[in-house]
Amino acid sequence: MTIPRLLILGAGGQVGAALVREVGRESAITVDHQMGLGIQYAVDLSNSSTCSSQLEELFSLIRPDVVVNAAGMTWVDGCEANPDLAIRINCSAAREIALQSRRFGAANVYFSTEYVFDGAGGPYSETDDTHPVSVYGRTKLDGEREILAVDPSALIIRTTVVYGPETLGKNFAYQLLTALAAGTPMPVPSDQISSPTYNADLAAIAVALVRERVSGICNVVGPEIMDRATFARRLARAIGGAEDLIQPVTTTALAQRAPRPLQAGLRIDRLRSVLPHCVLRTPEEAMAHWRSSQWGKPWPGLFLQASQPCCAPDVQSLRPFDSTGGML
Repeated sequence: MTIPRLLILGAGGQVGAALVREVGRESAITVDHQMGLGIQYAVDLSNSSTCSSQLEELFSLIRPDVVVNAAGMTWVDGCEANPDLAIRINCSAAREIALQSRRFGAANVYFSTEYVFDGAGGPYSETDDTHPVSVYGRTKLDGEREILAVDPSALIIRTTVVYGPETLGKNFAYQLLTALAAGTPMPVPSDQISSPTYNADLAAIAVALVRERVSGICNVVGPEIMDRATFARRLARAIGGAEDLIQPVTTTALAQRAPRPLQAGLRIDRLRSVLPHCVLRTPEEAMAHWRSSQWGKPWPGLFLQASQPCCAPDVQSLRPFDSTGGML
């Protein structure tokens, strides 16, 4: 049987690396913005003068069956500070990837975000009206629209608050565990309500959706909706950390540069209808799975013991703006 060629852009990031682990190295062609351990090809999506030609050359060489765009500028405050860069990566490059996918007959998958909504009335379904309040949300929504205009059969996966093992240890779970291990109080917003999503589940479900030839927009998030402080306490409790170090605060008190959707979260009714047996782990279940299948950067002291070595995958995240750098 012929093994399908799965081209993964952003393979050095949190979601990209999880996808590589899910499909196996024999099926994955890995691309990132520069060469690194486990990265086979380099394409700089931020460079508008070379992006198109680099992608055309890559697609001509690889001729992939499926293209997964897990690359993106997801640092929310960074997008606010540098909107031109966010547009180039989240929108313009996404459109070019869709064009090349269409040209070479490959299925196209794009990862988007709940930040396409304003957070005034969540949780949201795929058909609810969008109204982003940040540059990040606007550029991801524009990316969605550009892709579907080029290829209506493309799959847009909206997700959020992605956490789990990854090589740089940048996502929220790592930040929390680092603070707990150091005994450092960590302010966490209690008014940002969302759907925390375990990255291994996100990768597995994304692959299942591709196999089922699902198209259009599909929400893929964890099974529960909660505020960020509650999420932090549940993670801490699951690994025996000191919950009292988590300090609930308002989003206003954090003085973040970009506005955040507060009453957000995503509904997964469509996902349940197309994949009725899919597994979506709670934070506690995710921690148990993480413990049993250790990879990525080890957590400091609290979770991983010296007798339980943690091995990083053969993909190293070198990208300054991938899914580990912000809130998908």
